[in-house]
Amino acid sequence: MNKVVYMIISIAVTTALMAKVDTTECAGCHGADWSKVALRKSKVVSEMSYTDIITALKGYKANTRGRPMNRMHSQVYKFTDAELKAIAKSITK
Repeated sequence: MNKVVYMIISIAVTTALMAKVDTTECAGCHGADWSKVALRKSKVVSEMSYTDIITALKGYKANTRGRPMNRMHSQVYKFTDAELKAIAKSITK
């Protein structure tokens, strides 16, 4: 019974986080459907796996990926890990 309750709570929290996280600023560089090559980078976000996206986002947040204090760091530092996971999940569907 407890497992079912935890699953329901987890789904509700994840859904709320996905609805709450605003990614409209991302569209300028990555496109509304995540298919735009951002700043001459070789990867298109919509073609990346969930694991690759979450690794990249966490790296940008920790300022260990890309140049120090780059544009992506300034965009993602404010998000919690749960919110970053919700963003990655919404991209990979």
